Amino acid sequence: MLTADPGEPLTPSALHPVFCGSFDWHSCVHGYWLLATVLRLDPGGAEAEQIRALFDRRLTPRAVAAEQAYLERPETRGFERPYGWAWLLMLDAELHRHTGQQAASWQAAIWPLAALLAGRLAGYVGRSPYPVRHGMHANTAFALALACEYAAQHGDAALAGKLAGAARRWYGADRDCQAWEPGGDEFLSPALVEAEAMRRLLPAGEFAPWLAAFLPGLGERRPASLFIPAQVADRSDGKMVHLDGLNLSRAWCFLSLAGALPGIAPVLREAAGLHLAASLPHVAGDYMGEHWLASFALLALLEPQRAGK
Repeated sequence: MLTADPGEPLTPSALHPVFCGSFDWHSCVHGYWLLATVLRLDPGGAEAEQIRALFDRRLTPRAVAAEQAYLERPETRGFERPYGWAWLLMLDAELHRHTGQQAASWQAAIWPLAALLAGRLAGYVGRSPYPVRHGMHANTAFALALACEYAAQHGDAALAGKLAGAARRWYGADRDCQAWEPGGDEFLSPALVEAEAMRRLLPAGEFAPWLAAFLPGLGERRPASLFIPAQVADRSDGKMVHLDGLNLSRAWCFLSLAGALPGIAPVLREAAGLHLAASLPHVAGDYMGEHWLASFALLALLEPQRAGK
């Protein structure tokens, strides 16, 4: 938490009345995305009323205004950039898929914060000359991929253009990816999440030749490092357990790419299955993983019905 006032109360609930209660701000944000998605898919489920009650209690104009006020401070210009920003945009996009008067109140409450971060992300990707490629929170390809959903949901052509322009500038000339991964604490595949971002942002006719140059051996399971699920030595270690997230996010990318590449889809789906089998059983068990892994599991599990979009 950043503050320029030494006398200011620093409790999470005072500074972040919506997104508090999890290990960190971004995990709370994508936890809300998880709940909103589950509610839409299973509106009569066992947890549905608890989710609605939580959203009614937390997603209010006053609470969201406090979140926005924190983000508008000069000292928080880079707070949660770009990972938390992108997940907030995903949450907004998901809430705007819901219908009914109750959902409309959540949508209206979250919208000012989403609009602020959409503008901030557009400015960031527009001025940054280089991408961030490592498989952690600062990864720019992951942010581009998630932000696409917000742009599409709202018909925000200006933001979509900024995202596509950054993707071409940052990744358009990439060739023969060696995929030196995984690192010891990565939860994103730098290679596959870049490919997924480009799939979402480029027209199909432009994406296919780009991918053929970037990962020319993908259909032959090369680079081999991409097709071997990561091993997790200690799931109570907050960094090591990131590798379960890597397996789940790889599965998400493999399934998404399979929808766009029918010629090698069986290879990619097989790889996704291996990665899911390695980590899906471990989504719960220790708080260091379970406070965030379910969101990545849901991305992967939903992808077969979304692939190719």
